[in-house]
Amino acid sequence: MLNYNKFAVVALAAFVAFQAPVRAQDKADPVVAKVGDVDILQSELDLAVANLDPQLGQLPDDQKKVAALSAAIDVKLLAKDAAAEKLDQEPEFKKRMQYLADRELHNAYFKKYVVDTITDADVKARYDKEVAALPKQEEVRARHILVKTEAEAQDVIKQLDAGKNFADLAKEKSTDPNKADGGDLGYFTKGRMVKEFEDAAFALEKGTYTKTPIKTDFGYHVILVEDKRDSAPPPYDQVKDQVRQLVMRDKYLALLATAKEKSKIDITDEALRKGYEDANKKPQPGEEPAAPAQQ
Repeated sequence: MLNYNKFAVVALAAFVAFQAPVRAQDKADPVVAKVGDVDILQSELDLAVANLDPQLGQLPDDQKKVAALSAAIDVKLLAKDAAAEKLDQEPEFKKRMQYLADRELHNAYFKKYVVDTITDADVKARYDKEVAALPKQEEVRARHILVKTEAEAQDVIKQLDAGKNFADLAKEKSTDPNKADGGDLGYFTKGRMVKEFEDAAFALEKGTYTKTPIKTDFGYHVILVEDKRDSAPPPYDQVKDQVRQLVMRDKYLALLATAKEKSKIDITDEALRKGYEDANKKPQPGEEPAAPAQQ
C-alpha cells in the first residue's frame, strides 16, 4: 500500500508550477486534479512523472503517477501561498526564473536542431566511419590445461606429443573450472589474460601448443592455439546508442561554434576566463570531447 508521506518529501527536479486560471476542460489535455481553483492538467502530470526523483524511477507506472501527482499537489499548494506573499516578485526569484527559462530554451533548441535531426542513416554512416578507422587487432582462440606442478605439465606435454587429444586431456587433467569444455577459452585479444599466459599464446602458431610449461600465479599451463584472426568490430546494434552520442556531440559542437561566431564572449574574472578557455580548447587528435546532455 502506498504511503503519502513517502512522496510528500520528494522534490521534483525540474517541475516548476505556475498558477493557472480556471478554464474549460481541454479534451486533449484533461484536468486530473484541482487544488482550490487551480487545475492540474494531464500534461503537467506527465511532466511531473518525467521529472520524478531517480529514487522513484523504478516504481510501477501506476505508483509513479501517484507519486508525481502527490508532488504536483504539494507544489501547487505552496506555490499558491508563495504567490500570495509576492515571493515571485523578489529579485532573487526573478534571477532564478530567468536562468531556468534560458536553460529550457537551450534544451528546446538542442532538441530541435540536434536530437530531432539525427537519422538512423547518420548513425550508421558514423559507425561505418569509426569501424574503418579502427586499427586491426589480432585475437586468438586457445585452449589450456592447468595443473599444479611443472612435472604434471611436462607429463601433459609428453602425452600430447604422443598423440593424445588436447580437449580430452584437459577434461582429464586440468584443474581449471572450464575443464568440462576441454579447456576452451574462446577468442581473446591482448590485455585479457595475465602477461605470461598472453605472451605464450600470441607467440604460438595456429594449431600448435606450448612445448614447455607456462607458469603463472594460477599454476602451470599448457596452451593450444586453435585459431588466429583479426578481431571483428562490435556489432552495430550493440554500439549504435554510443555512436548516436558521437553524432549528437559533433552536431552540438558545430551549433555552439556557429553561435559563438555571432556573439563576443567577455569574461572579466581572469581566473574564470583562463579556466573557460582551457575547458573549451579544441581537442587534440585522439582526444574525445564529452557528448552533450540536456540540462
